[in-house]
Amino acid sequence: MKKIYIDVDGVLLTTSNIRAAKGAVDLLYFVLQNFDCYWLTTHCHDNDTTQVISYLSRFFYPSVIEKFKAIKPVVWNTMKTEGIDFDSDFIWLDDYPMQGERKVLEQHGCLKNLIQVNLDNNDELFQVIQKLKDLN
Repeated sequence: MKKIYIDVDGVLLTTSNIRAAKGAVDLLYFVLQNFDCYWLTTHCHDNDTTQVISYLSRFFYPSVIEKFKAIKPVVWNTMKTEGIDFDSDFIWLDDYPMQGERKVLEQHGCLKNLIQVNLDNNDELFQVIQKLKDLN
């Protein structure tokens, strides 16, 4: 099963007026059914999901939080790409990857595996779901 790495801020939550992004729950249900899911966020970088689950619990219903618990942690320190398994087939959802992270993806021939999310676009997460369906 293809892996998917998921950022939180700017993907599941809006960056301004912090709240759940439109379509975040739909995206969550889709990826959990179709991918091997991993957090790739500043809220979870030490192989422990406690912080990210606590953070998200302020924005989502408890039933959704229970679903979030199925997403696995990864370990990374400086760049999120440290947490990516480049030997696997994967997709990475992020709103603002650093230039250095983009360079690492390029070096591995994986820049196409990045789906850059822009919540300013109308129905962005529904468009992301469609892209994932097309890739899967």
